[in-house]
Amino acid sequence: MQQKYLAGQSLPRALFSMTWPMLFGAVALMSFQLVDSIFISMLGVQPLAALGFTLPLQQLLIGVQVGIGIAATALISRAIGAGDPDRAKNLGGLVVVAGCCLSLVLCTLIWLLHTPLLKALGASAELLPYTKSYWLPWLSSAWLGAFLYFANSISRANGDTRLPGLMMVVTSILNMLLDPLFIFTFNLGLPGAAYATIVAYAISAAVMYSRVLKNQWLAFNRAKFATGPALAEIAKISAPAMLSQLMPGSAALLATRLVAGYGGSAIAAWTLGSRVELFSIVIVLALTMSLPPMIGRLFGSQQIARVHHLVLVAVRFVIGLQVIIALFWMASRWLIAPALAPDLDTETYLMSYMLWVPISYAALGVCMLMVSVCNALGMPMRAVWISTLRLFFCYLPALWLGAALAGMSGLYIGVLLGNVAAGLLSWQLYQRGLKHLQHG
Repeated sequence: MQQKYLAGQSLPRALFSMTWPMLFGAVALMSFQLVDSIFISMLGVQPLAALGFTLPLQQLLIGVQVGIGIAATALISRAIGAGDPDRAKNLGGLVVVAGCCLSLVLCTLIWLLHTPLLKALGASAELLPYTKSYWLPWLSSAWLGAFLYFANSISRANGDTRLPGLMMVVTSILNMLLDPLFIFTFNLGLPGAAYATIVAYAISAAVMYSRVLKNQWLAFNRAKFATGPALAEIAKISAPAMLSQLMPGSAALLATRLVAGYGGSAIAAWTLGSRVELFSIVIVLALTMSLPPMIGRLFGSQQIARVHHLVLVAVRFVIGLQVIIALFWMASRWLIAPALAPDLDTETYLMSYMLWVPISYAALGVCMLMVSVCNALGMPMRAVWISTLRLFFCYLPALWLGAALAGMSGLYIGVLLGNVAAGLLSWQLYQRGLKHLQHG
């Protein structure tokens, strides 16, 4: 009789061993994005504000690639578990080809529609020259980022989290080293940040794919592989997951439009605050990559009680850590905000952001975990509902109401209340879904 997955092992220890490589990689990625913002802020308020208008569309592009990556991880690991390595390899090849083609189509559409998109987001006439010069190299870097991400997904599906974690660190270090070279030395300004990312992604993708091919994790033989049914399987899993991932981008579009009404300094502070948020929830991002394969295997071996135990371990850790991080941001905002902000108005907005918003990261982290857990448990539509209710029932209405009552300070308080409500709601929806699985 085959021994059950993680039988007799400590769940916290197993979770740590799967998570730490992704944590280092995610920290490195968040660090280079924050460094990006710091270098760009040295160019002035307008370039930093122009960067802010890419954030919601970047979330949309990332949502697509993450949705495909979730499908890749699930299907490839399932094929390996079923003793069919050839199918696993061909699924990997199909994911890379289909994912890169879809990403290219989306990037092309965004470029062709960039002027109406910028106007719809509320970009002023003085910002348009900065955004137009930046968007083409930025979209090129976004496509290369998707290409690299699919290789990382294939590696994780084959049980290797160390290789993608290491390459995330390498990518970040390269980007941070190249940023000042392209922005200042080559005098490319804002587009230089995107060119630095292009070079870093290209080098890392070359290394990553060479290792994936060497390990024989990638193939694409159409003669021996039914691509139609495989694409249908990928779409069946990735569509709901993609929808869940696209929700934050859609909400970010609306939130950016709301913040844009308060001027360039407000957008600049919102951009810096978004970088602070990404850096703060990096452990959550790492957990959303390491938890699903563990939960899937436990669930597949009918260890539902251990699934819930593992989820509780992750949730308690995230809440405790995020409270500590929030207290750090609140206590150090008098030093950090002046160091990051390019002018006094941006500094004032950022100070208010760091007072109210970080305390909500604990609830936001719980919500993100519940989306990931529900996808891993085969409840993708419940994950969609969690994302939908979080953003369009809790987050955006709270932002709008807070802004209407108290301007930007009220908007930040709205972020706090919206995230807390979403965290509580997501936990309730997860528990109901788990009870349904237990009695199903």
